[in-house]
Parts: sequence; C-alpha cells; structure tokens
Amino acid sequence: MAAGFESFLAIMLVFLASFLLTVKVTPVLIRKMVARGLTGKDMNKLESEPVAELGGISIMLGVSIGVIVSIFVGTYSDFLNLNLTILFAAFLTILLVGFIGVIDDLIGWRKGIRQYQHALLPLFAALPLMAVQAGTDFLVLPFVGPISMGIWYSLLLVPLAITGASNAFNMLAGFNGLEAGLGVIIISTLSIIAFMTGYTEAVIIGAAIVAALLAFLMYNWFPAKVFGGDSLTLMIGASIATISIIGNMEKIGIVLIALYWVELVFKARKKFQSECFGIPQKDGTLKAPKEIGSLTHVILKYKPMTEKNLVKTILGVQLLISIVVFFLFYFALFWF
Repeated sequence: MAAGFESFLAIMLVFLASFLLTVKVTPVLIRKMVARGLTGKDMNKLESEPVAELGGISIMLGVSIGVIVSIFVGTYSDFLNLNLTILFAAFLTILLVGFIGVIDDLIGWRKGIRQYQHALLPLFAALPLMAVQAGTDFLVLPFVGPISMGIWYSLLLVPLAITGASNAFNMLAGFNGLEAGLGVIIISTLSIIAFMTGYTEAVIIGAAIVAALLAFLMYNWFPAKVFGGDSLTLMIGASIATISIIGNMEKIGIVLIALYWVELVFKARKKFQSECFGIPQKDGTLKAPKEIGSLTHVILKYKPMTEKNLVKTILGVQLLISIVVFFLFYFALFWF
C-alpha cells in the first residue's frame, strides 16, 4: 500500500512539473509567435485578432520535463519501477511526431503540404517503438482467439497505429479548445486504466501529456490566444496510440477514438478535402455549410450554436464514450 501511495505521489509530481512548465512557457511562446508574424485567423469568428500558431511546442516542452522528472524519481527511489527502454522509446516517438508537426505547421504556413506526406512522415517516428518491440504480439480475434503476430506486430501494426492515430486526430479539429479537450479526456481514460493494470510507463507518459494539455487549455479555450496546429494534433494522436501500445490497451484505444472513426467516414466521402469549420453568423452562432463534410456540420445542421457550445457538446459526447469504456473495462477486469 505504501509503495502504491508513493508511486501515486511520484506521478503527481510528474503531472505538476509538466503543468507548471507549460503554464509558464505558453504565454512567452504566444508573444514570440505574434511578434514574428506566426499567426492564423480564427475561422469560426466574423472578426478576431491574429492568433498565435505553433502552440504544440509548449506541450512538447511540458511533456519533456514531466518525463525527465519521472526518470529522476525512478533513479533515486525503489518504488517507481520504470522500464527506461520502453519509456524512452515512447517519449521519443511522441517527440518525433510533435517535431514533424512543427515542420508541418511551418511549411504549411508558407506553402502547404500534400496529404500523402501527412500519412507517411509519422511512420518514421514509430521506429523507436518498433526497435524495442513495445507492446504484446498476441492479439485476440473474434471466433479465432489469441494469435501471435510475432515480428509483424512491430513491423506492421505499430507504425500503422502511430500514423493512423496521428492523422485521425488531425481530422476533427479547428475549434477553440476542441483538440486539447478531447486529448485530455481520452488520454486521462487510458492513463487511469494503465494505472489500474500496473503499466507505469504508460501512466507517466499520460500524466505528463494531460497536465500539459490542461495548462495549454488555459490559453486555447474560447476565445483562443494560441492555436495548437498540427504540432499539437499529430502529437496527441501519436500519444494515444503510444500509450495504448505500451499499456497493452490497443482495443480500448480503438474504441475511445470512436468520434474519429465517424469523422473518417465524412472526410472520406469528400475525398479528405472538407473542413470542420462552421459559418459564423452575426449573432455569434455557427451555421452548417450546404455541403456536409464533418461531424461538426451534422451537429450544426441539427441546431446552430455558438462555437463554445459546439465544443462542449462534442466534449460531452467523448466524455460519455470514455465513461462507458471505463466501466466496461472495470466490469471485465473484476468479474472475469
């Protein structure tokens, strides 16, 4: 019991370190981005001041200090048993995807990049997880049972999971607080489950990311002072996949991103050329465009609402999905 309590305190220390650094760095980043003209237009408002871009950089820094603190605590104590190989591989994969997102934001801000580049670049970021053979190569298939994937799990499924989740999280985005809010709910759910099942490395990564996202939300919530950009969305998606892999929660992760599977259908129908934005109205609400190309358009078609209420609606649906998934897991864990 004492060791469990001490582990919990160590995780809270990781959380606190990540949160505090992100809170301090983000306003500095905002000022620097605005001064250098690295800003964007808030597409869901009729009129708005230029908003700072590249906010994902502060998340990367926050997660970095959280992981460093966990390594320090694990080195000088005997109650936080960390597999540093897995921890470093997971952290490096997430950091590489975040770095790809930064390059994406900078190139896209100037010239734009092609869709296939979005799909291919995160594959390279999966190499650290592939190299250490993270996760389990046993999959349970319906009507078949457990089968061993062997080396194909690392060579095929891991990179597909990283690039798939990274790009999926980039599809449902573009509203103040939406991406970070969804990331907090999904990764918190995975982290709690990882804590219950004893996958400490997954908990450490999850705690650091959730803390950084919560701090970032203080500046990204309506009306946003900073946008996360691809550096944020790609990194959140990669984090969900990474935590699912090192915590052996692949099926749980797949169910938790149910909203993104729905969004995939809408985007595929429009050949991935549609956006999620609504049409701003003078009364402050958003209206759906004539061509429905996103889950957000369906919601706005049913009932026009303000951007803040739209984001709250989607976050509420995601919270409901997470609660259902958690209780199904809890029931399966303690009753079977």
